[in-house]
Amino acid sequence: MARWAGVLLLGIPAAWFARRGGGPDWAVFGGAALALLPLALLIKTATEHVAAHLGEGLGGLVNATFGNAAELIITLFALKEGLPDLVKASLVGSILSNALLGLGLAALVGGLRHGTQKFHMESVRRASTMMILAVSAMALPAVFAQAEHSAFLQEEVSVGIALLLLATYAAYIGYSHFSRAGRRAVAARKRESSTPSAHARPWGLGRSFGVLAAAVVATAAASELLVGAVEPVSRSIGLSSFFVGLIVIPIVGNIAEYYSAVEFARANRMELAFSIAASSSIQVAVFVAPCLVLASLLLHPMNLIFRPMELVALLASSAIFAYISLDGESDWLEGAQLLALYLICAVTFFFVPR
Repeated sequence: MARWAGVLLLGIPAAWFARRGGGPDWAVFGGAALALLPLALLIKTATEHVAAHLGEGLGGLVNATFGNAAELIITLFALKEGLPDLVKASLVGSILSNALLGLGLAALVGGLRHGTQKFHMESVRRASTMMILAVSAMALPAVFAQAEHSAFLQEEVSVGIALLLLATYAAYIGYSHFSRAGRRAVAARKRESSTPSAHARPWGLGRSFGVLAAAVVATAAASELLVGAVEPVSRSIGLSSFFVGLIVIPIVGNIAEYYSAVEFARANRMELAFSIAASSSIQVAVFVAPCLVLASLLLHPMNLIFRPMELVALLASSAIFAYISLDGESDWLEGAQLLALYLICAVTFFFVPR
């Protein structure tokens, strides 16, 4: 791990001592947030090394499962603390940040460096379809809630949709990593990407699992500190917890994905940048969100009913993502347009009343 990442990990003990010693809430929040940056990268790296030992099918399944581990852990702690609105805001923010901010930065940097960048449309089109399906599934409970005000029935609908989304995600993973066509696509991406198995000797399986387990435990500790400081920090600096969940927490949890997408775009491998943005958004929408709905049955009730402005932002992001992928090429202007839409959403969410 780079030296800067090791330094940022000191944010966990710093945040812990700040909380135990009655220090300011912003110190607890800042220390935990800084520690989560290298931890997300460490989980990603360890997952890739584990996948290198398991073959294409199981390796792809491991990557898909742990791809958004940091996001899942943070939101589980928020749900445990009884903050379902913060959880839902974080889910929406993660989808928006991956589809707009991460991909926008990649397209902007890659376009400025290489001009128009081309990519294969098949896998990107499949991912776009999944995104539209997921956003539709997240919109329908809100429409249902306008006609039926029973909290019990709203939760039942959310649980049913969560189960169907998980089944659809299982089919998507099965096709992508275990079917013949899916394995060919994965093999083609691996030949283009700089994975550990392709360019360096992978870690031993024991070391890979050990690092992954340690990173997950450390992420859980940092997440507990972060979530506990969200509301007091929001009040002290004048931000709504809604804005913190939509903008701040998703950026902290997904920064490793943004970095990878931009690096691939710089290397003129835009298909891989699209794949990272789409995979992360899909995992949040059809894996993380349904898992949280099911977990809420044991923790704190949470449904899939989102605010109208959240749904508008989700529909707009999925539409522009799908439209950009239609012609199989991207340029810096499209990257700027994605970033503009993300900033428009951020400005709107910033002025939502606390």
